[in-house]
Amino acid sequence: MAQTLYFPLLLIALCSISECVQRQYHFINEKKNWADAQRYCREKYTDLATVHNMNDMIELNKSVNDGVVWIGLQGTNDSKWHWSSGDPALFLNWASGQPNSSDNCAVMRNGQWFVGACTATSTFICYNMSTGLVFVNQNMTWRAAQSYCRQNHIDLVSVRNQNESQQLEKFINDSQTFGSEVWIGLFRDTWQWSDKSNSSFRYWKPDQPTTQSFVHRAAVEHFSQGQWSEYMHNNSNNQYPFVCHEDKLIVIQQNLSWSEALRYCRQNHVDLVSVQSVEMQHRVMNVVKLASTEAVWLGLRHSCALGIWFWVSGQTVCYQNWAPGNGTSEEDCEPTVRSGAVQTGDQTWISRPETDRLNFICRNY
Repeated sequence: MAQTLYFPLLLIALCSISECVQRQYHFINEKKNWADAQRYCREKYTDLATVHNMNDMIELNKSVNDGVVWIGLQGTNDSKWHWSSGDPALFLNWASGQPNSSDNCAVMRNGQWFVGACTATSTFICYNMSTGLVFVNQNMTWRAAQSYCRQNHIDLVSVRNQNESQQLEKFINDSQTFGSEVWIGLFRDTWQWSDKSNSSFRYWKPDQPTTQSFVHRAAVEHFSQGQWSEYMHNNSNNQYPFVCHEDKLIVIQQNLSWSEALRYCRQNHVDLVSVQSVEMQHRVMNVVKLASTEAVWLGLRHSCALGIWFWVSGQTVCYQNWAPGNGTSEEDCEPTVRSGAVQTGDQTWISRPETDRLNFICRNY
């Protein structure tokens, strides 16, 4: 009986179709300063709008009327390195003595990274889901290169570990650009989202931002194709409408078994979360930090009868983010069935007995 409750009648194999999940945006046509707009969004929804990618930006712009509209990006005094793709900058491969200036973009030369002026021009590397790395033999500024990659591929290349760094170095050498500098997707700024999201997506107007000051906040200028400008948030004249977002993933800070977590999500939301794409993994990474346990249940289940992992939403496991030694087909089903959880530290997936009691992530879509 339990097996039929949790095992789908039909596993839908959609490995070639990425899961597209967007936030729900709410345009609030009331003029407030940024702090009051933030307070309103946190009371009524989740927070002031966070934007993770161009698809999010398109959806946000659909809801916005003409004029200036606050979003949740704020200047701080804390400068951090980010990947343009949104990947956390956990691995850094700076050359000796780098970064040695106040410049904010990174180039790769002879396998190592150097800080460079974002307004300088260089060739660059994009990545594409189907073809992998793409060398673009055009000299552009870092932001122009980023825009080119986003329009024609996915984004500027990210380098997340030593293996990827070595693969990129070989690709550059094979592209006959050895010794020259190429832009990679690493940049730093002092901007941070109100909801503490890791998103490094930026959509500034060409002349913005000018200061990156902690007294400034970002606003969408609908008359500028929805691109962003910075405004002083504590200026009494700067009161604008704003956009809130409502997250479609929620961490439940209750310690339940996997079966109890599944029942809770289906009774109170929609289901335990399925992670079928890199984008969804990024969204899980943004919410899992709110958990109070070291691992958090996903809607991931192992079938002892078939020897496979599957999502309770009905899909097979196409995209994978298993920690080493986890996620094998030959799981130990005694004394209990295994289910999947995401670790709050490195955000990799692990196999746990379904009787363990953990926080969990429900989806609201």
